[in-house]
Amino acid sequence: MTFSWTPHRFSGGALALDVANSVILRFDPARSIDRFADPGNLAAFPDAATRLCAEDRDGPLKAVPADRADGLIRLREAIDRHFRAEAGGTPSSLLLADLLDQIAQALRVAEAGDLDFETALSALRLISPSRAGALKICPNCEWLFLDRSKNKSRAWCDMAVCGNRVKARLHYQRKKQGKDAS
Repeated sequence: MTFSWTPHRFSGGALALDVANSVILRFDPARSIDRFADPGNLAAFPDAATRLCAEDRDGPLKAVPADRADGLIRLREAIDRHFRAEAGGTPSSLLLADLLDQIAQALRVAEAGDLDFETALSALRLISPSRAGALKICPNCEWLFLDRSKNKSRAWCDMAVCGNRVKARLHYQRKKQGKDAS
């Protein structure tokens, strides 16, 4: 199956969250897919993120060299663990410490513009009391996203994909229950 980085895959609202969301169906081991496990997908991500990510940056993102890919994966996982706990209402100082350690490691070895460097900066910007209540988990795909709506009522990472899937599923269930009742 051919894979491409589409706008939906950048619905997190911040580079750090889009990187964390590169694992599809994270909590379903039988169906989980790590998009960065394919070197081609990892190499294509910076260009796609430059075009599609909602977060502003100066200039294009540069790919992570192969010898730093493991560091990016460790950073991604620390981002996911920390912000998922925060969005779930169970922040942890240990998860924050781990995230800050991974951020520091990325900043030590990378340069401005590199995917790992910019992901670390994005994660740092997300560690802010002003983001309280804005970080959410999509109830359909379980991706992390920033709710930038005025009244913080956004329900899905992407209405056109996850919102429509949920609505279609509910419609199907209502129709099926109506037939069963007849």
